[in-house]
Amino acid sequence: MMVYTHTDIGHGRSENQDSVDFALLEDAVFAVVCDGMGGSNAGREASSRAVAIIKERIVKSYRSDYDSNRIRNLLVAAVKTANAVVYDLGSAVPEWNGMGTTCVASLVRNGLVHTVNVGDSRAYLVTHEIKQITRDHSMVMNLYERGDITKEELKNHPKRNVITRAVGVSENVEPDYFENELPANGAVILCTDGLSNYCDEGAMFRMTKDMPPEELPGALVQTALDNGGGDNITAAVIR
Repeated sequence: MMVYTHTDIGHGRSENQDSVDFALLEDAVFAVVCDGMGGSNAGREASSRAVAIIKERIVKSYRSDYDSNRIRNLLVAAVKTANAVVYDLGSAVPEWNGMGTTCVASLVRNGLVHTVNVGDSRAYLVTHEIKQITRDHSMVMNLYERGDITKEELKNHPKRNVITRAVGVSENVEPDYFENELPANGAVILCTDGLSNYCDEGAMFRMTKDMPPEELPGALVQTALDNGGGDNITAAVIR
C-alpha cells in the first residue's frame, strides 16, 4: 500500500493552516491530516506541531507484532501527546492562546484500517461504496443526531464549522477510534472540511474508482476548488 497527499490554500484564506504527512512502516502505512485554528499563525503552528508529534510517536513506537488493541492505544496516545504539547504552547504564548487543530489519522495493516479522529476532519472508506468512517465532533452533528435539523440542513447550516472537540484547546482530549476492514481494491481518504464541504461523497467515490491513486488527491482538491474552495483543502489517500 502507498499514501498520496495534496494540500491547497483554497480561494478564501490568506494562509494554509492544514498539515498532512505519512509514514511507510515495516508492514503498514500511516497518514495524518490536521486542520488548525487560531490567529497570528497559531492555527498553522497547531496543525504542523500535531502532525509532526503524532507521526514521530507512531514511527518510533510501532512494532509489527502489535495487535489491534496495541495499535489503538498507540494512536490514541499519540493524539493525546500532541494535545498536551499544543495546549502548553497556547498557554505559554499569549497570541496563541486558544490555538487548536482537528486531527484524523489512519494506520492500515493486513486489511484493517485503524483510525482516530478529533474534530471534523474525516476518514472515508471506499469499497463498492463510500462510507464515512469518522463522526464529526461539531455543533451541527449534535443537532442532527438530536433530530433538530435534517441531513440537508446539516450540509448548509451557518454554524457547520463550529467544532465541539479539538486537539490543544483543553488540557485533555479523548479521540474516537474506529476499526474497519479494507478489501484489496479498497481505499481510505483522509481530509479536512475544506474538501468534504466542497466535494460530495458521490464525486469522491467516482474519482476513486476511475483515477490512478497518485492522481486522486490532486483531483479531489481541484474539484473542491472548482466548487468554490472557500477554505484550506487537504486530502490523503491510502491505497
